[in-house]
Amino acid sequence: MSTRLPGAKYSRVFDRGRSIKGRLLVAWQYSSLDAGQMAGVVVSKKSFHHAVDRNRAKRLMREAFRLLVKEGVMPEHAEWIFIARASIITKTTLEVMEEMKWCARRLSR
Repeated sequence: MSTRLPGAKYSRVFDRGRSIKGRLLVAWQYSSLDAGQMAGVVVSKKSFHHAVDRNRAKRLMREAFRLLVKEGVMPEHAEWIFIARASIITKTTLEVMEEMKWCARRLSR
């Protein structure tokens, strides 16, 4: 099963979801019974000038989300969008996972 959010659902998450800002990323969450357990990632050229850095940030966020879903940490019936901040580029997957866990706990309240 894919954990990637289709492009058509991005506007639903942005319009109806809630957000929280962290040190490494901004997380948007939309919860409903028809929502799948998927995530989309956004990385801007303004924050990451080089394609190599943008691709690394996307890989970090996708892998961290995949591992958290596998562990059962991320809530079911929730769609996510993660927007990378410039400080993510020097971090490891474990640090990104901790940030995502923190965001999930804060938004689940």
